[in-house]
Amino acid sequence: MPLKPKSSDLPRIRSALTFYRVAAYLTGIMLLLLVLEMLFKYTPLQLEIELGGPNGFLALVPVDTVTAVNLSTGILIAHGWLYVVYLFSDFRLWSLMRWPFTYFVAIAAGGVVPFLSFFVEHYITRRAHRELAELEQSALREEVPVD
Repeated sequence: MPLKPKSSDLPRIRSALTFYRVAAYLTGIMLLLLVLEMLFKYTPLQLEIELGGPNGFLALVPVDTVTAVNLSTGILIAHGWLYVVYLFSDFRLWSLMRWPFTYFVAIAAGGVVPFLSFFVEHYITRRAHRELAELEQSALREEVPVD
């Protein structure tokens, strides 16, 4: 029999779910920016994104000619750190919901496959809300004495 979340953890689960949703969207957006940056840099275009340089506020310049802030590197670093935060939010929600380990792995994959985090987030949020509603209903049935 699979484990169910504890009724006493309901506020923590709601908080973890909100944190997970924010992390999923941020990670998904950064992953799409990372894919765009990779397309600029590693295709025949051979361009990097420069912020605040002599070519304007935001410019595409040839690889290794960035003279200001290298936004390409910034996107790489930001996505890496946001993915760590995403994994933490994944672990927190997974452990509070007491789901099987395969859920943890599936959620984690959402941060490395473009667009997948948006679909996984939708599915996980829907599932968590459904399980929380069932948990609240069972808690209410236990509190109401039957005559």
